[in-house]
Amino acid sequence: MIPSSALPRTVTVRAPAKINCELRVGGLRRDGYHELSTVFMAVGLYDEVTVTRSPSWEVTTTGRYAALVPDGADNLALRAARVLASTMKAEPIPVSIRIDKEIPVAGGMAGGSADAAAALLACDALWGLRCDREQLLELAADVGSDVPFSLAGGIAVGSGRGERLAPVLAKGTFHWVFVVSSEGLSTPSVFAECDRLRADADADADADRPAPGPSSAVMTALRSGDPEALGKALANDLQTAALSLRPALRTVLDAGVEFGALGAIVSGSGPTIAFLTGSPEHALDLCVSLAASGVADEVTRAKGPVHGAHFIAVPSRV
Repeated sequence: MIPSSALPRTVTVRAPAKINCELRVGGLRRDGYHELSTVFMAVGLYDEVTVTRSPSWEVTTTGRYAALVPDGADNLALRAARVLASTMKAEPIPVSIRIDKEIPVAGGMAGGSADAAAALLACDALWGLRCDREQLLELAADVGSDVPFSLAGGIAVGSGRGERLAPVLAKGTFHWVFVVSSEGLSTPSVFAECDRLRADADADADADRPAPGPSSAVMTALRSGDPEALGKALANDLQTAALSLRPALRTVLDAGVEFGALGAIVSGSGPTIAFLTGSPEHALDLCVSLAASGVADEVTRAKGPVHGAHFIAVPSRV
């Protein structure tokens, strides 16, 4: 650990949203999670998390989605800070956590996981722990399935419950348009609906379901930097369940394709819908068309891949 006299008082970290270019859902495990294979991409929508030494543990949130973020024990950033604190040999210094929230809440873009990843990185610097990358990734997995990827960023294949990562070497930049819903979807509810729909279709399907893996179509498209090929290969096993719970999303998906998107997919457990385009200009045109059509509550755009959680300012000293 670094001597306390040399430690910063405040640290700010920025962390990105993610989308799942592909999400394959296997059978239910004994621990209650599903076996997953997912291809993550970090995209340029960010939350900023600032941690400051404080007399007590607390969380405050600013930004467009502030009212939707819990400020108690359910807050993932606070949970991450406490998980990291449990590794300290000395008594941890309590922190005040401020989240500037620009990633949709309960939107399938891992906004809470981004906050947790940012809090881990920021508190590690604030407390002078100097955890290495593998330590932070292990702690991140204890906080939540998507938190390791929020730390890592870029493009990666996630396995297990999504926490085990294998980086993907991809070529080029991909330009996305996102339609954000005014009301989120519960991830557990979407998985439960997926299980229900599968059981209705085949009572024995889950028992015989093999462990999923990434498709060659998605991997080839990413490695070649081909947005048209990637648009055709986008796939999400949770999409049918999300549409079952929120049928209006089908209208948004159809509208984006009609307006020229190369591909369309519900992001993660939804309800955010991601449209892939061929260029920044194409993305802007699609944003305008979707907004003018009236089918979208909110439309934004971003490119990927981008880096994972990172410092955005030199930490201030005591």
